[in-house]
Amino acid sequence: MNDRPVVTRFAPSPTGYLHIGGARTALFNWLFARHHGGRFLLRVEDTDRARSTPEATEAIFRGLRWLGLDWDGEAVSQFEGAERHAEVAREMLASGAAYKCFSTQDEIAAFREAAKAEGRSTLFHSPWRDAPEADHPDAPYAIRVKAPREGVTVIKDAVQGDVTIRNDTLDDMIVLRSDGTPVYMLAVVVDDHDMEVTHVIRGDDHLNNAARQMLVYNAMGWDIPVWAHIPLIHGEDGKKLSKRHGALGVEEWQADGYPAAGMRNYLARLGWSHGDDEFFTTEQAIEWFGLDGIGKSPARFDTKKLANLSGQHIAIMDDAALVAEIEAYLTVSGQETLTQTQKADLLRAMYCLKDRARTYPELLEKASFILNSSPIEPDEKSAKSLDTVSRGILNELTPHLQNASWNRDALEGVVQSLAEAHGTKLGKLAGPLRAALSGRAVSPSVFDMMLVLGREKTVQRLRDVAI
Repeated sequence: MNDRPVVTRFAPSPTGYLHIGGARTALFNWLFARHHGGRFLLRVEDTDRARSTPEATEAIFRGLRWLGLDWDGEAVSQFEGAERHAEVAREMLASGAAYKCFSTQDEIAAFREAAKAEGRSTLFHSPWRDAPEADHPDAPYAIRVKAPREGVTVIKDAVQGDVTIRNDTLDDMIVLRSDGTPVYMLAVVVDDHDMEVTHVIRGDDHLNNAARQMLVYNAMGWDIPVWAHIPLIHGEDGKKLSKRHGALGVEEWQADGYPAAGMRNYLARLGWSHGDDEFFTTEQAIEWFGLDGIGKSPARFDTKKLANLSGQHIAIMDDAALVAEIEAYLTVSGQETLTQTQKADLLRAMYCLKDRARTYPELLEKASFILNSSPIEPDEKSAKSLDTVSRGILNELTPHLQNASWNRDALEGVVQSLAEAHGTKLGKLAGPLRAALSGRAVSPSVFDMMLVLGREKTVQRLRDVAI
């Protein structure tokens, strides 16, 4: 096992969107594989034909692509491997590791009902386990794997430690139904073996499944992968994350304008740590990631921490890449896309927009001064600063700006001189200037806006509000 190249997998069921818990599981698998120079595989567990849809499959693919979690090779369909799964069940039957069970659903239900009424264990022990073949009826049968009846099964888990399961609590799991279809628990094991998966990193709600899946590994004489069962994610109230906590699908977070890099960083910190590091790049996460950094306790989803990390990633992002991500955000959220002129203007202004913007909507709000065309319509809050006195001062400022050198020091000097001439401070003129240039009470520095807008647009906007 240790000599084999690392192979991890993410195996979602395509019955809905890619939720936060699934996205974190995919991320941990991706980081572990990339850290070890191994392969990260994608398997769509689409055996539930009634609930699996192509639309859900595509939604999962979109979510993974947005997060930047590239998988190796083509995605595998579990349903398409049904015959291979059935073949393994028949191999176990032929080797004596499994047996034919002719008990009907009605018989099993009746047994459990009687056992429950009598206060006995409802664990079904098939009477066909050791029945000679001569006694087999000519009737449909399921194939059950023979579970050990004594002793214990130890799940050696890289996160949870050794977990001991008493064998007398394990039933003889059905691996092939009487209609010839394989069960999910068999399909998972066969697929993981055939895909050469070395590490199974998944939610700890699958922990008990490991003991049952080990029945198949042992029956086939296959290497058991390294188990790593990670705690689930809880909401801020400490309860299991659900729809009542807000957005669950990663595409919802994309549509709300969170950057993928920020989401990757935050999801990595949900249940995994590297010292006291909170903010880190994807490259650092790949370099540092290991199963020993995963905690045993459930992580709590904190929207404020996500927003904080997202803002830090926006601040360091390449300007051109940022514009491209904003375009993708506008498309996903169903908003009007940017014109070529707006994209060029946004790129030029990005240096004064990135700081302290935690999401793309916040950044675009700051960018409204360059994206909106004149005349600017001040919002209610900023309009209050445009009283008669302020408009008069802005009218005086216009000719000074016509002849000023267009750099920050010169512009600050012009505005400072005018403020002093009126017996006031530069800060007092910032509000009216901001309202005239952006129409907002919150914006980049007035001097940054002037530099980005240029002389002609700056003067025109002052004239639009002056008296």
